[in-house]
Amino acid sequence: MSGTDAQTDPDPEAVFDALREEIARVLIGNEEAVEYLTISLLTRGHLLVEGVPGIAKTTLANLFARTTGLESTRIQMTPDTLPADITGTHIYRQGTGAFELQRGPVFANLVIADEINRATPKTQSALLEAMQERQVTIEGETLALPDPFMVVATQNPIEAEGVFQLPEAQRDRFQFKLYLELPERAVERDLLDRFDDDPELGPADVEQVVEPEALRAARETVQTVHVASPVKEYVLNLVRATRRHPDVAYGASPRATLAFLNGSKARAAIRGREYVIPDDAKSMVEPVLVHRLVLTTDADLSDVDPADVVSDIVADVEPPGAEEVTPDALAVDGGDPSTE
Repeated sequence: MSGTDAQTDPDPEAVFDALREEIARVLIGNEEAVEYLTISLLTRGHLLVEGVPGIAKTTLANLFARTTGLESTRIQMTPDTLPADITGTHIYRQGTGAFELQRGPVFANLVIADEINRATPKTQSALLEAMQERQVTIEGETLALPDPFMVVATQNPIEAEGVFQLPEAQRDRFQFKLYLELPERAVERDLLDRFDDDPELGPADVEQVVEPEALRAARETVQTVHVASPVKEYVLNLVRATRRHPDVAYGASPRATLAFLNGSKARAAIRGREYVIPDDAKSMVEPVLVHRLVLTTDADLSDVDPADVVSDIVADVEPPGAEEVTPDALAVDGGDPSTE
C-alpha cells in the first residue's frame, strides 16, 4: 500500500495497517498496543496503559497522535496538578477589564495524561465529564470537546511509590487497560541497533498516514459490523460472571458490556471481516475487565490478582461454536456478512 493510498483509504483494515507500519519505523514489539489504540479511536473509547518507567508508553502515544494527524496535548500529571490545569479557567485581562476563558489542554483530539496516577483523586476526576460526555464545565459554562476526542493515560504500577490508585468510576471510563511488558531480548537488541544508528529517532520521524475523512469513514464502517446473537449472549455471560465470582465485590458494569460490543466490532473490521467471531470478544476479556473488578476484602488480603479472576472467568464461560457465527448462520440471523 502506498503512502497516498493509506492516507485516503477508509477501510479499517487499511487504516490499521498504515498506522502499524508507520509506528514500527520507530518502535517495534508494540503491535497489540497499536491495535487497541486504533480500536479505541474507531469506537470513541479511551485507553489506560500501565507499565514500569522507560518502556516507551508516552512515546507510543505520541507516535499514534502524529501518525493519525490528530491534534494532541500532553498533561504531565503530578501531585500539585490542579483540575483547572486540565480543563482551563477564566483569567482576568487587565487591558479589557474582563475575564477571558483560557481553555486547558483537554481541548484536543487526543489527550495524553502522562502518569495519571501521580495526580490526586480530585485532579483525576477533572477528566470524568470529558471522558464520558465529551464536554467540560468551567465555572458553570459547558463547552463541547473536539470530535474525535480520546484520552490515552499512562500510569506506573500501583506498587510504585508516590501514586494514587484511580477511583472505580475513573477506571470504568477507560474502554481498555493494557500492560506493556519489558521487551524480549531480540526486540531490545533491534532497538539498540536503531538508536545506535540514529540517537535522535522519535515521533518527529513519522508522518501522518491517515486523513481525517478516512478515520471518520472507518468509524462508520465499524458500526455496520454484524454481531450474531450467540456472540452477544457470550458477552453477557462474561460480564455476568464477574458479578457472581466469589472474589469480586463489584463486577463489571453495562459500560463494560458495550466495550466488548464496540471493541469486538472494531477488531473484526481491522481484520477485514464484516461480522464478529467469538475470538474477537474473547481476546478482549482481560483489557476490558481487569481494571473494572473491585475485589472483596478477603481477596485483597489474600493478594488475589484481578488478572487471575479474569482467567477463571475465561475458563468457566463457554464461547459459542464457530459454526454458530459463520456467514451461513448469520444469514439466518439477519446479517449480510461478506466472506473473508
